[in-house]
Amino acid sequence: MRIEAIELRRVDIPLVTPFRTSFGTQDTRDCVLVRVVTDVGEGWGECVTMPWPLYSAESSDVVIPIVAAHMAPRLLGVDGIGPRDVARLLAPIRGHRMAKAGLEAAVLDAWLRAAGQSFASFLGVTATRVPCGVSVGIHDSTEALVETVGGYLDEGYVRIKLKIEPGNDVEAVAAVRRAFGEDVPLQVDANAAYEPGDIPLLRQLDAFGLLLIEQPFDEERLLANVDLRAAIDTPVCLDESAISAQVVTDAIRLGAVDIVNIKAGRVGGYLEAARIHDLCVAHGVPVWCGGMVETGIGRAANAVLAGMAGFSLPGDNSGFDRFYATDIVADPLRMVDGHLRVPTTPGMGFEVDPEAIEAVTVERVLLEAPSG
Repeated sequence: MRIEAIELRRVDIPLVTPFRTSFGTQDTRDCVLVRVVTDVGEGWGECVTMPWPLYSAESSDVVIPIVAAHMAPRLLGVDGIGPRDVARLLAPIRGHRMAKAGLEAAVLDAWLRAAGQSFASFLGVTATRVPCGVSVGIHDSTEALVETVGGYLDEGYVRIKLKIEPGNDVEAVAAVRRAFGEDVPLQVDANAAYEPGDIPLLRQLDAFGLLLIEQPFDEERLLANVDLRAAIDTPVCLDESAISAQVVTDAIRLGAVDIVNIKAGRVGGYLEAARIHDLCVAHGVPVWCGGMVETGIGRAANAVLAGMAGFSLPGDNSGFDRFYATDIVADPLRMVDGHLRVPTTPGMGFEVDPEAIEAVTVERVLLEAPSG
């Protein structure tokens, strides 16, 4: 293919309820959508940054400038480009994995549509549906938390993940266990909110039979995870730390991880996510597919990724209405019997709704290949 233009749209989409984690509260989804126009068609991707550089070093503020100044010039007008070329062409640019992932997804979508191939076929996915887990934000009271969790269980979610932070952890988990019993698959996500000195506190979570504790420490503190694994029975899962196949390899060799949460945006794209999946399968490390409050664009691609054989734990694959009253795609995925269908249409598995996208666009930049 030849990329003729790259359109970047910053969108701001209201959430049905605020979503609070240890690093902030989201009331809207502020992110950048990517549309690539090629000589064989167009494709869309989603950059899963947040409004602030607190989950990672990236934020929605920097996506458009970095793509316009440094990434787009490496892609526009290049003849014979395919999805596997995007990471190679952008490799000299350090970091900015979420921006790179959005570009790669858009190129992959265009390439698959032109070939009449589904993303599921491309990845060799044979599953027709994937189980839905839900991520529950921090609440002001345990009573409110229990009520929210009960509502999600009534809707059919098969796994509950509780966001935790110092001061909102052991009591919250205990309240959910008391209310719903030991049979509910339950895990916690710290989003790097704890210090190595908190290991005695985290050891208390062993009492609740959790599936895992996710990202307890800062992303660079792999050795702290080694110490934690030696001190507790609950499996330790990496999220923010797992930024590439190389880092995951190092974590496995160090003994710093039991389970890996794979997020395509965090690792630089769905192709790198698939490589991490294969690496973990080869080492017997369970994986699951995490979420970043994606719109229907990212949600469809995640449902396909989560269908790969090694994804043995339920992911954050909620239906679109977990976060949105309306979506920017015409065919949003809906949860049925606790599962999402795996899309099999050509491309990444969605059809955009241009009017809906236009209604939530707050900034638009069009970058075109040099003429001649």
